[in-house]
Amino acid sequence: MSLHKSYAVFGLGRYGFSVAKELAQSGADVLAVDSRQSIIDEAIDFIPVCKCADVTDPDVIKALGISNVDVVIIAMASDLEASVLATTLCKEVGVQTVIVKCANEMHQKILNRVGADKVVIPEKESGARLAKNLLSSGFVDLVELSSNLSMVEIGVKEGWLGKSLSQLNLRKKYSLNVIAIRQNGNVTVDIDPNAPLENNMSLIVIADTTKLNKLNG
Repeated sequence: MSLHKSYAVFGLGRYGFSVAKELAQSGADVLAVDSRQSIIDEAIDFIPVCKCADVTDPDVIKALGISNVDVVIIAMASDLEASVLATTLCKEVGVQTVIVKCANEMHQKILNRVGADKVVIPEKESGARLAKNLLSSGFVDLVELSSNLSMVEIGVKEGWLGKSLSQLNLRKKYSLNVIAIRQNGNVTVDIDPNAPLENNMSLIVIADTTKLNKLNG
């Protein structure tokens, strides 16, 4: 996922607002929706496109053009029924990726069963972190170490297959420092810089956060 995809966020509580705000401030195309006009009035200063609407209504989903959105984040964990309905409607209109915030692991199982592509429990993943993961194309995970330094796990790009780390020189080209390799569930820090990379590998790297988008090119 990346800056070039379109996003919609349903529910502007603390979590949903932080996701939508991070996406909007990063320049992404994001639509924020909440059923409470007072919340929309507060959010519009930070998120340019906000709508007051009931996302459990099929006609509303159609009117908002949700079928044209690449990623929908449903952040209404306090209302399981609304989350289930919104998830179902989004998948029915063809949304490729639906990410749902939930309250607990039981709700997580239910939402997975109705088609959610990813279910997050807020205590385990902050809204800002989710947004940064969405904007960072190809990243398996992203952990901020400081304001400008992150530890990222990234899949091997197609153009890297069959080449070694010494050939790719990722440090010079992308400011990436490879600290470990994950393959078949195993992580090793004993890296052979001359071994060819394979498509079942992922690289765990320390990266300059400001330069991560270079990987999208």
